[in-house]
Amino acid sequence: MNGTLADARRWAEGFAPLSPALEGVETIVCAPTLHLPLLHASLPESVRLGAEDVSAYTNGAHTGDVSAAMLADAGVDWVIVGHSERRAEAGDTDERVLEKARRAAEAGLRTILCVGETLGERRAGSTEAVLERQLVSILQGLEPGELAAVAYEPVWAIGTGEAASPETAQEVAAHLRALVARHWGEEVAARLPVLYGGSVNEKNAAQFFACPDIDGALVGGASLDPERFGLIAKALKARH
Repeated sequence: MNGTLADARRWAEGFAPLSPALEGVETIVCAPTLHLPLLHASLPESVRLGAEDVSAYTNGAHTGDVSAAMLADAGVDWVIVGHSERRAEAGDTDERVLEKARRAAEAGLRTILCVGETLGERRAGSTEAVLERQLVSILQGLEPGELAAVAYEPVWAIGTGEAASPETAQEVAAHLRALVARHWGEEVAARLPVLYGGSVNEKNAAQFFACPDIDGALVGGASLDPERFGLIAKALKARH
């Protein structure tokens, strides 16, 4: 929840010159709903547009909600569901996250599912159990192909400047991929991108991208600066 339309326009203008150097990297910009039409018209075609949330309902009397069909009509290709802030601040349960993912799939949107544990859950040693509950509830309710990516976002690292270690991130990413393999098979699990999100920046991104089970990043605060965001994307391109 940052910026005005003028800020969004400046961001697009700042990022446009950087995009040609990112060929081969799937770059997605997820923005506040009011900024999406402007960004759809302003971003280079190589950059995909994403929404930060979506309604669990198809249409009707749900004041304040934005449906998946509305997002698709505005030029959106991707959507985030289950972000920790939506879970904590808006009360999104695993069941609600599943319904949002279903609505997104019905509208042809590609879904990024966020999963992650709080500091208290981590200290209690329940990280794997929390992640399994969050992910498996989705895997059991969708068909292979209806989920486009999984993002591990340790809640204790978001906005704190304290990222998980690459070793921890890799361990969790491997665990998530194993869960996908258990439910959808090894072939699907091998293709499904697993992202890391938790104080990712241009200085530490390469360390995460060196991990075999981390395919990209869900970038938070560092993405507010188009140059920093571009440097993170360049770090991913260098891996390939």
